[in-house]
Amino acid sequence: MRNVIIGFLGTKLDMGRKRRWKPTPSLVTHDGFSVDRLELLYDNNHNRLAHSVKHEIEANSPETEVVLNRLDLDDPWDFEEVYSKLFDFARSYGFDEDRERYHIHLTTGTHVAQICWFLLAESRHIPAHLLQTGPPSADAGHAKLDIIDLDLRRYNALQHRFDLISQEYSDLLKGGIETCNEAYNSLISQIEHVAGATRAPILLLGETGTGKTRLAERIHTLKLDRRIIKGRMVHVNCATLNGSDGIAMLFGQRRGYTGQAGSERNGLLREADGGMLFLDEIDELGLREQAVILHAIETGRYYPLGADYEVTSQFQVIAGANRDLRRLAAEGQFRQDLLSRLTAWTFEIPPLRQRREDIEPNLIHELTRAEKELGVQYGFNLDARTRYLKFCRDPATLWPGNFRDFGASVRRMCVLAARGRITRSMVEDEIRRLRDLWSTSHSDGDARLLSKVMGRESAEIDLFDRAQLAQVVRICQSSASLSEAGRTLFAHSRERRKSTNDADRLRKYLAKYGLDWEQFR
Repeated sequence: MRNVIIGFLGTKLDMGRKRRWKPTPSLVTHDGFSVDRLELLYDNNHNRLAHSVKHEIEANSPETEVVLNRLDLDDPWDFEEVYSKLFDFARSYGFDEDRERYHIHLTTGTHVAQICWFLLAESRHIPAHLLQTGPPSADAGHAKLDIIDLDLRRYNALQHRFDLISQEYSDLLKGGIETCNEAYNSLISQIEHVAGATRAPILLLGETGTGKTRLAERIHTLKLDRRIIKGRMVHVNCATLNGSDGIAMLFGQRRGYTGQAGSERNGLLREADGGMLFLDEIDELGLREQAVILHAIETGRYYPLGADYEVTSQFQVIAGANRDLRRLAAEGQFRQDLLSRLTAWTFEIPPLRQRREDIEPNLIHELTRAEKELGVQYGFNLDARTRYLKFCRDPATLWPGNFRDFGASVRRMCVLAARGRITRSMVEDEIRRLRDLWSTSHSDGDARLLSKVMGRESAEIDLFDRAQLAQVVRICQSSASLSEAGRTLFAHSRERRKSTNDADRLRKYLAKYGLDWEQFR
């Protein structure tokens, strides 16, 4: 296969005034690298030098064909002009990769030309390797020649390093926990890519306790590490922003608004300038507050209370919500324009009950946190660990508070553990404590839930049946299919039945109360 080199005439180096080495003529002096054709680009102002170099090369290497290509540049340091003319040259060239191997000589030409060569080669507008030459060193009699292949797949060490960096960022977003759930790991990989590639708002959806706040903090750390932002993360609980005090907290306040000395405040938006604004529980934000914050997000400008002029604050936005914003928008409780602004990148964090394979790594993580904070090394007795993990992974254990409940549970056992050992009896006490806590917190909500689903008919249900039906409804609402809900509800009794049709069994139970699976969708 024929070797073809494309490059600029070195208007200073190829004259050879400062040193004998000339980069372009030296191309044909390397053993083991033959040059069949040299495409030499030159400006008409250096026409004499171009022909002189051509004759020198042909004298030293008669088998090398030298083709002079006139390329006049008004300003060789103008990026737009250089790139457009090289691009036109590449489009009209007619590359034949089946018969010829192409190289771009980077040593000659301005730095702008070198950048343009690289961009054209990297985008495959010129199907060539990059070639760099240099003068001979003191202890070597021959000039240097290096070929750079832009296909990074050939550079295993570099590719491995890139993979390690990507893995480090994923581990950062996961808090260093070796999670096993494939759906969650895939979600984290997407967030890592999006957070490092765009400044657009990110919306994190998920139930209370799924870790939205911690994930937002880790995204902020990732953006700092990649130098996408420079400022800190300002955490705003939108549930506290309703009313004039909330507006002043967010947008700031001038003294003239109240007339009282010391009433000035910068506001949280100003504090987030150059950094990140985390709008937690944005589904709790009132319509009035939604309107004013939308303008600030879109323009980076807003009026503090009592101000006659706008101030600016450039920040990136992450929002968190535990309710369906689309449903709220359909019901008129959330502005559609704000929803459209926030949902460019939406990620739904799965609850703990859908990540049961991640319970054990999170248990290790919580024990490590307790050890650092309490200064004691903690561990489970074997039977205690087995019992606790079985309870945590049981489909009947729904973890309504998700990781918040889980972390608190582990911390309680650590505090109560004498000499750092968690026993079977401690685990049994904690399981009873969790069940009591969940039954108490849900008892008042059962009537409200059934009233929302069934209307007035729910008042006719016996108190004995109310708790059971409410739990069934909650599982149906959180399950992806009728069969999945059935498997969760009948996890233990199905093992003793000869014929298991959980979906049909659940369907009949719902029909008893005039309910249908479709209404939960």
